[in-house]
Order: sequence, then C-alpha cells, then structure tokens
Amino acid sequence: MNRRQLILTASALPFVPGLAMAATPVPPIVRKDPKRIEQLGRVRVDEYAWMKDDNWQNVLHDPSLIKAEVKAHLLAENAYFKAMMAPTEPLQAKMFEEMKGRIKEDDASVPVPDGPWEYYTRFEKGAQQAIHARRPRGKTDGEQILLNEEVEKVGKAFYHVDEADNSPDHGLYAWMADEQGSEVYRLYVKDLATGAVLPEPIESVYGFCWSPDSKFIFWVLRDENGRPAKVYRRPARGGKADDVLIHDEQDEGFFISVYPTASRQWVVLSLGEGETSEMRLIPAGDPTATPAIVEPRSKGVLYDIDHWGEEFIIRTNADGAIDFKLVKAPVASPGKAHWKDWVPYKPGRLIEGGAAFKDHFVRQEKSDALSRLVVTDRAGKETPLAFEEETYALTLQGGMEYGGGTMRFVYESPTTPKQWFDYDLASAKRTLRKTQEIPSGHDPSRYVTRRLNAKAADGAEVPIFVLMKKDTKLDGQSPLMLYGYGSYGSSQEPTFSIRNFSLVDRGWIWAQACVRGGSEKGWGWFQDGRKFKKKNSFSDFVACADHLHAAGYGAADRTVAYGRSAGGLLMGGVTNLAPEKFAGIIAGVPFVDVINTMSDTSLPLTPPEWPEWGDPIKDPAAYDYMMSYSPYDNVAAKPYPAVLAYAGLSDPRVTYWEPEKWTQRLRTHTTSGKPILLWVNMEAGHAGSSGRFDYLKETARDLAFAVWAVDKGWLKA
Repeated sequence: MNRRQLILTASALPFVPGLAMAATPVPPIVRKDPKRIEQLGRVRVDEYAWMKDDNWQNVLHDPSLIKAEVKAHLLAENAYFKAMMAPTEPLQAKMFEEMKGRIKEDDASVPVPDGPWEYYTRFEKGAQQAIHARRPRGKTDGEQILLNEEVEKVGKAFYHVDEADNSPDHGLYAWMADEQGSEVYRLYVKDLATGAVLPEPIESVYGFCWSPDSKFIFWVLRDENGRPAKVYRRPARGGKADDVLIHDEQDEGFFISVYPTASRQWVVLSLGEGETSEMRLIPAGDPTATPAIVEPRSKGVLYDIDHWGEEFIIRTNADGAIDFKLVKAPVASPGKAHWKDWVPYKPGRLIEGGAAFKDHFVRQEKSDALSRLVVTDRAGKETPLAFEEETYALTLQGGMEYGGGTMRFVYESPTTPKQWFDYDLASAKRTLRKTQEIPSGHDPSRYVTRRLNAKAADGAEVPIFVLMKKDTKLDGQSPLMLYGYGSYGSSQEPTFSIRNFSLVDRGWIWAQACVRGGSEKGWGWFQDGRKFKKKNSFSDFVACADHLHAAGYGAADRTVAYGRSAGGLLMGGVTNLAPEKFAGIIAGVPFVDVINTMSDTSLPLTPPEWPEWGDPIKDPAAYDYMMSYSPYDNVAAKPYPAVLAYAGLSDPRVTYWEPEKWTQRLRTHTTSGKPILLWVNMEAGHAGSSGRFDYLKETARDLAFAVWAVDKGWLKA
C-alpha cells in the first residue's frame, strides 16, 4: 500500500470532504452547534458541547454505547492522526524496541516478608501483565501463584489490577480489577487453600482492606457518579446479603480510603479533600465496632494518623504548620486537645509521610525539591540517611513487618537506575536487595544531571532538573523536552526513566520544571499554584523555558512541552500564554475544559476538586478567575505550535470530550499552519493501555511526535 492509498483508506470520508484529491491528509471537519450557557450572570458559548455524550456514565461501563456521531468523529481524528504521523512509524517502532530493550522482561519485585510467607510480583518473558505469587519465607522454591493477570486478561481489550492483598492469616487473596479503563473496579476474593474464587464479587469498589483478624473485609463503594461515597463491611467469605454499611459520607466532595495501621491494631477510615480531613478508627479487637472520630473535621485542618505503641503519631497542618508537623496523642484520647508536638513545624521542610515500626519511626521529608529519610528510635535519637548525588529521588516503601526491624526504600536519580535497599533500623546497615537491570546496557558516566533554578516574574526560584549526555554542547542547538505537572501538591521527582533516554541518546535535553502547584518547595509552593494563584503554574513553566534557552539548553523553535492530566492543563495554559516559545506541545488526557467541567456536578471529580480550582457555580470570583485561564475558553487567533492531544474513551478523570473540543478550537484559530492532532484510545481510560508493552508503544508515539514537531515533519510529508 502506497502513501496515497494509506490516506484514502485511513480517513473517514463523511468528515473529510474532498480528501481523495488532497496531496496531504486533511483534518476532519465537524459541525458547530453553539450552546449558550448563562451562569452567575455571565454568558459563554460552547460550539462543541454536543461532543459530550449525554449517556457518558453508561459509556464508561460500556464504550460501545457512545452515540454514533461522536464515535465517527473520534475515529476520523484517529485516522487523521495516523495519516499525519505515518512518516514517524519507523521511528516509533525503533523507540519502542529501545525502551523494551531497557526492560528485564522476566523481572520480579523484591519479596515482601509477612509471617511464614514472602509475597512478590513477577513477569514472564513476553507477558504484558504480572503474576502475583508467594513462596515460603527465606526459600527460592515452593512458589504459589495467587493471581495471573495475563490469564485473566484473555479476551479482554483492557485489564488492570489496582489494589491486591493477602488476608493477615494468609488464607485469602483479594484484588480489584478494572476491565474497561473507567476505574470501575470489581473486588474478587480467592480461597488459597482450594484455589477457588469466592462467588459474588463486590461491585464498584474504590478501595479495600482486611480486618486484622482476617474475619472481615472493609471496602469503599463508588456511587452512580463514580465518587467514593460509603464504607461497607463484609465477612471475609460472605456475600452481598452480609454487607453492613458502616459509614455514609454526606459531603460529596470528600474522598474516602480505608487501611490498617502498620501495627495491625486499628483500621482507619480516612475522609477528606484538599483542605480538610477527618480520621475514624475501628479497633482490631472489635472489628464490628462503630468507627470513632479522632478529631472532627474542621475547615482548613488536614491530618492523618498512624499507631506507634501506646500513642498515635499524627501528621497535621494544624496551628499554622503549613509544611506539616508530627504530633503525638495517647491512644485513649487522640483528639486535638491532647496533641503534643513531637517533630515541630519548620518552614520549608515538608513532612511528606512516615512509617511506624515497633521500636522506630521513619519519616520522609522534603526541602528545596529533594527528599530525605530520618529514623527516630524510642529514645528520640534521630538518624538521617545520607546520599552522595546532588539530585536524586527516594521512595519509602510500605508493607514491611511492624516488628521486623527492617525498613525498605528505593533510591534513584535521572542517571542511576532504581536500587532497592533494606535498612536495619537498629544497626543502620543498608543491604542492596536489587538494582534495576537494563538488559540493553546503561552507563551512567555517559550522562549528567543538573539542578537549575529559574527566576519567575515575581522573583520566586523555580527548580529545574536536567538530564543530558555529558558531551552535550550548551549552544542552543540541542532539542529540548520540558516536562511539567504543577497540581494537587504532587512533586516532580528526579527519577530514572527508561523513556527519557530514547530522546537523550539522540542528543536531546530532558528537563523537568518544578512549577508552583506541586510541593517541591513545601506546601506553600503548592498553595501558590492553586485556586486564585493557578496562573503561577503557567508563568513558572514559561520562566523555566526562558531560563533554559538563555543558558543554551535548547531554543524556542527546538523545544517541546509535555504534560499529562492536570499537567495537560499546564500545557493548555502555556499554549495560550506563550505559543511562540515552543515547537510542539504534548498534552496527554489534558484537563483543558476547566470551567465546563468544574460546573458539571454529575462528573466524578467536580465537587471533590472545588478546593483545588474553586467553585464556579456559587462563587463569581472563582468563575471569573477560572475563565481567565481555562485553556478551551482562551483559544484565540495565535500562531500555535504543533499539538498532540490524546484521550481515553472510558476515562472518568478527564473525559474524552475535553481534548476533543480543545483540538477543534485550536485547529480553527491557529495562524501558524502547524498541525493540531488528536488521538483517542477507544479501549482504555486515563492511564492508557494496561499492558506494559502497549503502554510503551504509546510512549514511543509521544516521543516520535516530539522529534517530528522539531524537525517540522509535516512539511516533509
């Protein structure tokens, strides 16, 4: 098949009039149906509102129910994308093989000890999905397979397991499976003695945990709007008729999770949103007890809890502790009136979390965009863990035994593959348990990572992490990929990624911008990039691009910006703010239709996210500020860069119609002549394809688009 035949075959003719006569692919032409929306005395017009399927909730469960006109348009967009990107297919295939070559196909996790067993996951060579298994503790044989995801996925386009856990008595194994990408999970329980899966799996589960005595399973229900709404208890081997409601959350903006403390003395119900939280406790010795409130919810007060001996350790922002502090409270009276400062508040030191062990408590904290671990013993002696590299990332892993005396953490940097360490809490001895293997080879000495700071318009210093080959010249000629997120207090971490090297090895520079909205420099850094300060995220990102360009790290016509989800909002914001600073924009599942989404209370995340963005339904100031930056509503006649937006049809977080509508407006307004592309995964949701290799193919697509945008591939087609 030649290129002209490919174009004719791949395109949907009803949406591409005259395509048979075109020399290059022509984008789909769609109708405009202006919808006038009046809200708080303000009026906006949405000409593409029809792209939202009125039956979207059912589409999440069964994508085949999408209305015909919308489906036809999405398929036409996919055909246009494929035709435009056809010249990059050899590069995509090569990059995929490169990334696949950096994965140990028959890899396995470091086993986690638990009583007489140790639990782990592993992959078989060529398999896309994991095997969950266990073996007798300290042995290398005697494996028992608990769940084979590869087998479970047979016949399904999508299959993803989120939470999975054994019962404390090791008799049962439970897991949550999503079979359409919409994050509507079904909870299965398997009898490990017989190998049989128990009848009546639990539907629409958001999360679960076992009672410490293994007699019950606690689980969170997602309601018809996809929100965690209620907590139930079911006997471990029971059915639907045995379910007991133990909490019915009345605040539709609250998220709910349920988990046991590390000591296995309590079950915790965690309730909250971005500004307020409340914990409730169930004693292990009485799992049918009514959950008791630790401290009633109070607007603006966040706290979480863990159990340590005769006390609770509580992390909180109470009393003005913006970056959080740790307090102790007696088990008998854990309310705020009895909180006593233990690790006091220190501005600029964000306490990210912790882990309790019988004789030690480990906390993870972050200062100036770098994390560290601090071990405290019962006498109060603190032992910080030191690391040599200037830039690195740490992950404190949970799941280790409370009384075992061993803590596990993962260390990595942009140049250093992941390393799993077991740390003896008493002796401070580190044992390297595993180093991420790169089968195709990796020599850290060929690369360099740097920490830079860009000055924002208001003087704030914005951290940037950079990865490049050691011999890269800073003359502005190297292509630059600038990645960002900047929401929910989620930090950019200088991690090792097999993805990045498929660009870096081609002479690219990879940079991560730690813009406000994340918590790289503390919780105040987050607060300065949310709600009525959201536009700081966008201007910070542009300041990072300017700083890099001025220092010779690429140039505007050789820079591609990259972000996903709320990072896609960042991409939409900078696309409007400074389109001339970028050759290309990659916006994955981008939250770009902000005002419409935050005004639609039927969507799963709308009420829970008003603390992050504001409530445009009731608050005129929130409406006006949101409208001043919402990417979809601020598209204008500008020379936009080449854009790749992509979506998942069954995505409940950022619905498919957001990027669908945004790309239409961009396409009708851009004055640059550069292409605006949309690709929609018709069989997955927010996270993309579930198979590890299929996901790499999607990543290769993104990276190839970046090369194509810088090289102006559309001019060579």
